[in-house]
Amino acid sequence: MSKAVTLTTLRRLKQQGEKIACVTSYDASFTTLLEAAGVDIVLVGDSLGMVIQGHDSTLPVTLADMVYHAACVARVANRALRVVDMPFMSYATPAQALDTAAQLMREGGAQMVKLEGGQPVIDSVRALTGHGIPVCAHLGLTPQSVHQLGGYRVQGREQADAERLLEEAQRLEAAGAGLLVLECVPTQLAAQVTAAVTMPTIGIGAGPQCDGQVLVLYDLLGITPGKQPTFVHNFLPEAGSIQAALQAYVQAVKDGCFPGAEHSFD
Repeated sequence: MSKAVTLTTLRRLKQQGEKIACVTSYDASFTTLLEAAGVDIVLVGDSLGMVIQGHDSTLPVTLADMVYHAACVARVANRALRVVDMPFMSYATPAQALDTAAQLMREGGAQMVKLEGGQPVIDSVRALTGHGIPVCAHLGLTPQSVHQLGGYRVQGREQADAERLLEEAQRLEAAGAGLLVLECVPTQLAAQVTAAVTMPTIGIGAGPQCDGQVLVLYDLLGITPGKQPTFVHNFLPEAGSIQAALQAYVQAVKDGCFPGAEHSFD
């Protein structure tokens, strides 16, 4: 078995210019396949609300849901870093964030927790990291705020919005965040943020210059119903099997072949 991936591993990969491969997973069987494919991070995402539970957003997902699926993943994930989403309104205050994170780590086996947003969550990030809990931040399109954002749209195209996002990334890092997901932001902005922070950035619809990439498992296998976002690529038809598709995705990320211009935003 390869050595377990840690935050130190991810920081070293960023420094060396080696790309980081991340995929969402929600159960033991797929996690076993992802481990064999060599993913660096397994993200137990609240996207399960849409791809597993059939909701039209991530908002209905509960803490109990996240604990259950995180525990399923943790039982078989021995190498990849396990990052688990904190669900909607479970980290509104530092005290609530600590309680949520404690449950995700104690019962769900999380090694790092992920929360969405910038300035409003700074105090929660500071509280978590102050208590030794690793935090992954998430900026750009934040699905838990989809109604406030007016839908699933690219964020940071206006100069003021781009400047605010860059500043928030730096503030999140100063508060202790060790990883940053950038979702649906212009390629140039993602590159600026990646250069401005020492923590690794993981992009989804954020161009090829992030330190790594993440896709929803069901998206990269082409089994998510409905219209797919432009940043998604179905790796299954070319690969011929699920295991080969996962390996092809990891290799494409590592080689810098994915994402291409067609998966990115200006």
